[in-house]
Amino acid sequence: MTAILRSARLELRPFSLDDADLVVELFTDPVVKRYTGGPQSETSIRAQMPLSVRRGGNGCIGIWTIVEASEHEKLGTVALLPMPVDTQETDFDLVVPGEYPEAEIEIGFFLKPAAWGQGYAGEASRRVLRFVFEDSPLTEIVANFDPANDSSRKLLTRLGFVDRGIGRAYGVDAPRYTITREDWQAARTSD
Repeated sequence: MTAILRSARLELRPFSLDDADLVVELFTDPVVKRYTGGPQSETSIRAQMPLSVRRGGNGCIGIWTIVEASEHEKLGTVALLPMPVDTQETDFDLVVPGEYPEAEIEIGFFLKPAAWGQGYAGEASRRVLRFVFEDSPLTEIVANFDPANDSSRKLLTRLGFVDRGIGRAYGVDAPRYTITREDWQAARTSD
């Protein structure tokens, strides 16, 4: 499965090694990484790239590059990946072509600061959730965030995620939100 997804303003294409420039720009930026462990070194980012391009679950587990369709500008990434519980890193060994991991699948996104506040994260996330709940057997997606990141909380709520209290992820206790296929269908009906 190619897994190229399109929305009104965006093209979401499977992450590739050619996207290393985007990831370096995002993950070395202390503003972008403020709530997710701080900036990383370019060396560690480039070393991780071969793992980061893996896709599983017939193409629906992995990372997409968010591209503004008319200008072809890379804006950020949106991902569906196995949720780490007691570790700081995604276990990319769980991302196997043709298989769905025996783990909860989380949604996450990173955007360039110039793209913030323009609805791109919501648009990309809505398109990925539509893909999940219309074209895959997955029945639930999870999300977590730093409690100080009110923007992520608000976006998840707008997307139809439900606050499930505190849960363990990335080795810490943090807000835990989920959306099921039924929650997603209800949110779409109310739009």
